[in-house]
Amino acid sequence: MLGRHSFKLPRLTNMCVAYSTAAAEASVEQLYNRPKLTSTDYRTAENNTKQHSAVHEGKFYTLSPEQKKQLFSGGGLPRQYEQQIKTFTEACLMVRPTSLELLNYIRNTDFTRPVVRYVLYGENGVGKTLTMAHVLHYGLQNNFVLVHVPWVPNWMKRPKETVNATTQEGFIDLPFDAAAWLVHFKTQNANLLTQLQLKTSKDYVWTKREATPAGSTLLELVEHGIARIKFASETIAALLSELKQHANDDKCKIMVAIDGFNAFFHPETRILGDNKQRITPDRVTLTQPFLDITNYNWKNGVCVLTVDKIGMTEGYMDSYLPRYLLGKEGFEHLDPFVPLHVDNYSDKEFASCIQYYLDRNWIQKTPEGFDEQLKYLSNKNPYTLMRLTRSL
Repeated sequence: MLGRHSFKLPRLTNMCVAYSTAAAEASVEQLYNRPKLTSTDYRTAENNTKQHSAVHEGKFYTLSPEQKKQLFSGGGLPRQYEQQIKTFTEACLMVRPTSLELLNYIRNTDFTRPVVRYVLYGENGVGKTLTMAHVLHYGLQNNFVLVHVPWVPNWMKRPKETVNATTQEGFIDLPFDAAAWLVHFKTQNANLLTQLQLKTSKDYVWTKREATPAGSTLLELVEHGIARIKFASETIAALLSELKQHANDDKCKIMVAIDGFNAFFHPETRILGDNKQRITPDRVTLTQPFLDITNYNWKNGVCVLTVDKIGMTEGYMDSYLPRYLLGKEGFEHLDPFVPLHVDNYSDKEFASCIQYYLDRNWIQKTPEGFDEQLKYLSNKNPYTLMRLTRSL
């Protein structure tokens, strides 16, 4: 009996090994059985934002490295999205329904009328910032002077340095943040401003020995603020005032794009005054110039603003609606404005995003029904989907 069993055992073992190997190979084949991709289903070769229409909805288009650097070297894209761009070795934006609606409004704007304010709002992670990025790209391609603030809460929550303002008693100055914004403005607009040759309308005296005379170019004004950080905030106020005047004189068109605009109206900042108490945003020198340029008392411009719960602090995140986030003062400042709701992906957009991730090998494991599982787990929220697929 022992001999008979010892004779058959190796054969049984070989059968088990063969079966296990075959099962494992079938499992691996099922896990990595990648669906066939057709690039025209999720990509468009139309990179001219002026031509984007409903035909391109839900598809990705590519920003050239030069345009991406010009637009966003000073910020403007979510940090996780920047990391994804490096991984994918390309910068692509999806053509979303809200951005198409907004671009259509801008194309049909009567620029002889007072400036129209558009407010993008929605839940966290739905793509408000990337919708704004698409609109900024349109502004760049259509010769708008861009006044872009990548993220206002950075000034109110974590400024690089704070000092007492020298010209406004009781105010706090953010010189390094102001200088960084001037560098960002110059990077985005240097080429256009060189062509337009816009001049200052009056003398700007900084000290007894320093002044920017009337007739200086706006680029010279900007470069002074960058070189003399102490006067960067005052330079921004002068620059935005001059730009509004030039727009009223029909010398240029301006696109104001401010992400996290509601931070200007938050009940408090994390900046401490002389008495070690948190100050309100209206006591920061950078606040008033950007409130002035989002007023309706000028023409030849458009304002695209986002309101975001993340821009608030704890205890002020109960709703994503503009009335709640802006508060009474902020709502009245913008009223009337056009609200634009940014929502989660539609089924078409979700399928397009999954195909793009497969194309970039961001998703490598594709068991049967993986896309339905991701749809359920992410609720088609763009940020949640990006985070879930990192491990696939």
